[in-house]
Amino acid sequence: MSKLVSLIILTLLTFQAQAGTSVIVHPSNSFSLTADDVTRLFTGRSKTFPDGRTAVPVNLTEDVAVRAVFDEKVLGRSSSQIKAHWSKLLFTGKGTPPKEVDSDQEVIDLVKSNPNIIGYISSENATGDVKVVLSVD
Repeated sequence: MSKLVSLIILTLLTFQAQAGTSVIVHPSNSFSLTADDVTRLFTGRSKTFPDGRTAVPVNLTEDVAVRAVFDEKVLGRSSSQIKAHWSKLLFTGKGTPPKEVDSDQEVIDLVKSNPNIIGYISSENATGDVKVVLSVD
């Protein structure tokens, strides 16, 4: 029975990971972003949107499946590599990692309430309350 439950959970996580990832911003933002722009924002190499306004990235916690997909497909690194990157920047005083939230809905709520916030969610959860600037399958 335990093996069956584990198999079902693994299948669901795999399905969610394959659902795609959407990078989202407030709908009032008129700019577009490339994968490189997003990578620079989420790794602390850039702190502004193309229009010059301050960008505030928001991450999902490590236990959310779409986080690993985002880290690997958008940032080009494993979650452990991203964690090590931020640990180094934090230790040297050169950066602070993005705030982490527990769900896609929390990301959506933050993004729709603040035009400076950028986040990512499972593509299937994107709503008209936010603007998708990058999609990755």
